[in-house]
Amino acid sequence: MMHKHHPISVCTWSLQCDIKELTPIIADLGLQNVHLDLCPALEGNAEEFKTFVKAQPWGITATMVGFPQEDYTTLDTIKVSGGIAPDDCWEKNCQRVLDAIKITAGLGVKYLTTHIGFIDHSDPAYAAKFYERVKLLANAAEKAGIMLLLESGQESASELKDFLEELGHPAVGVNFDPANMILYGKGDPIDAVYILAPWIKHVHIKDAIASETPGTWGSEVPWSTGQVDADGFLDALDKNNYHGAVAIEREAGDQRVADIKLAIEALIS
Repeated sequence: MMHKHHPISVCTWSLQCDIKELTPIIADLGLQNVHLDLCPALEGNAEEFKTFVKAQPWGITATMVGFPQEDYTTLDTIKVSGGIAPDDCWEKNCQRVLDAIKITAGLGVKYLTTHIGFIDHSDPAYAAKFYERVKLLANAAEKAGIMLLLESGQESASELKDFLEELGHPAVGVNFDPANMILYGKGDPIDAVYILAPWIKHVHIKDAIASETPGTWGSEVPWSTGQVDADGFLDALDKNNYHGAVAIEREAGDQRVADIKLAIEALIS
């Protein structure tokens, strides 16, 4: 299923089920592609996971790795606990990403997405450490023949652009999530597309409403019902020559499959 020239995918973690229950749900949605959560493989039997996935009829637009220590309760808690930044988790998290790179390459997938944590240049020692960690993982991704995609939203588009330019690594790109720009209070997602266009390799279809209280979470809502401006966002992708996949992500609400179906209908209408 396509939106114009964009394959439509769905984030497997949004479906809240065991991996062995995915195939009939994806078929019912009428989709052929997934953005695949690797956490079950990293926390279980990776070879069994790969064997199962390779036998399925769906394609994989990207894989994803998250981190066990992350606390999304507030913006402050995720800033402290997010991604590869916490020193006490670095050794385990480094190996986790290296394992995810290996699995991604073994599945023949081009992109591995993740939230690496907050980019912060106010502390030179933190920034230097952060750059070195990303370079290490990017070098491993490049060696494996894949790209590491950093998910947008935890910083402004200009801050992420500056980071990517300074890093200057060919195996690092962006998994663009328009809702995250709103949820984190980091600017207009359409403006961000124009700023980050050279690095955008994969896109999430997710919507949100900004918080009225600065420094607190906004609210995720079904696609095309929030502040992203769905048509304007998709038009901005086209104007910036984006031809990759659009993966529907729904991380809130108690009717996620129904919300995903609504997003599919909006994309193909």
